[in-house]
Amino acid sequence: MIHKAAVFFLLVLLSSFSALRADENFAPVEARVPFAPSPFVGTDGLKHLAYELHVTNFYGDTGSLTPLGLRVFGDQSETPLLMLTAADLSATIKPAPPEGKKVSIAAGKRAVIFVWITLPPGAVVPHVLRHRIEFATGKRAAAVLDGAIVPVRDVPAMVIAPPLRGGRWLAHEGPGAAQSHHWGSLVAVNGELTIPQRYALDLVGVDSNGHVMRDGVSDIRKFIYADWVGYGADVLAVADGVVRSARDHEVEHQPLSPQPEPTSLTANGLFGNYVVLEIAPGVFASYAHLQRGSVVVKPGDRVRRGQVLAHLGQSGNSAAPHLHFQLSNAQTFEGSEGVPYVFEHFAFLGQESEAQLFGQGKPWTHPAADVRREEMPLNDVVIEFTNQ
Repeated sequence: MIHKAAVFFLLVLLSSFSALRADENFAPVEARVPFAPSPFVGTDGLKHLAYELHVTNFYGDTGSLTPLGLRVFGDQSETPLLMLTAADLSATIKPAPPEGKKVSIAAGKRAVIFVWITLPPGAVVPHVLRHRIEFATGKRAAAVLDGAIVPVRDVPAMVIAPPLRGGRWLAHEGPGAAQSHHWGSLVAVNGELTIPQRYALDLVGVDSNGHVMRDGVSDIRKFIYADWVGYGADVLAVADGVVRSARDHEVEHQPLSPQPEPTSLTANGLFGNYVVLEIAPGVFASYAHLQRGSVVVKPGDRVRRGQVLAHLGQSGNSAAPHLHFQLSNAQTFEGSEGVPYVFEHFAFLGQESEAQLFGQGKPWTHPAADVRREEMPLNDVVIEFTNQ
C-alpha cells in the first residue's frame, strides 16, 4: 500500500515540473537537501525551518553559474515562503564570495545555501518544499533549477528542561546565524557530510548589566576563571537518560588565548571534557567544555532530569568559559545531524551583542522579563533559567 504522504509528495513533484515553461532551460546542476528540516518555535514566537540546499555545478565545461536569487515554495502554492536576492545569497552561502562580489559557482564545484524560513503567524507547516533558482551563465542567457523537492519532517521539537541551574545566559552563535561556527560548520568524515551543531548554543553567563566579567575586573589580561560570571555553574541533565560517553581531566587553557587546531573533528578533538546523554531513542544531548575534574557521571549511568552532571568550564576548543549544548541524532559528533529542541520555560531578556559582554559600545538594556514556554533561543538573545 502506498502511504498518503508519499502520494502527496509525488503529486507536488509532478506539479512543480508541469509549472516549468516549455522554453525554460534546465540548469546543469545537481541540487539536494541532505537532511530534511522539522519545525520549531523561536524566541520571536514564530515557527521556523532551517536546512541546507546543496547545489553542484556538475559539468566541467559549463562555466561558472551565477545564481540570481532563490525562491522556496511550500506544497503546491506559487506564493513563496522565502525570497532571497543575489545579494542576500552572499550572506547565506558557503563558500562565501569576496566582499562586494557576486555569488558564483565554478564549473565542477558545489555551493551550500543555508536556508532559514520563518513562517507567517498562524501559517500551516508545509508538507514539502520546492526550490527555484535562476542562473546567469556564460554560454546562454539563463538557466533555471525548479525542483529539489524535500519533505518537511513531521517530528515535533523535543521539549527539554534547562541544562544549567539558574542564572542569565547569552545564547551565542545560536540558531539563525548561517555564518556561525555552529550551523556554518559542515563536518566531512569517512564519507559523510553532516552538521552536528545545526541548533547548538554557546551559553555564556552574564550579570544584571549583561557583562561576562564580574564587577571589579578592569584588565581582562589578569583575570582568573572565577572572574567569569558563568564559570563553575552546575550543568544539569535536560531529561531522564543514559550516559553514553563522557570524558574528564582534560586541561583548561587560558580564556581569550589563541586556540590550537583541533586534533580531530570528533568529540575528543573538540569538546574537551564532556558528557553525552541518550535522552530518547536516537536523540543525544551533548555538553562540552566542562570544568576539569567536575564530571560526576560515567558511561552506562542512568540519570534523572535536573541531576548535576558536571560544572561549566573552559576545556577543549573554547575561547572562553561557556557551556556548549546541542541535540543530535547520533552519539558521536562526526556523522551526526543536529536536531531542534525547545526549552520547557525560561525568561526572555532581549538581544545582546558580543561587544556588550565586555562593556563596549552602548550599554545593554533589556525589556521586562517575559516568560516563554516551549521555544528555542535564537542567536544572541539573553535568557534566564528559573529551574522551577
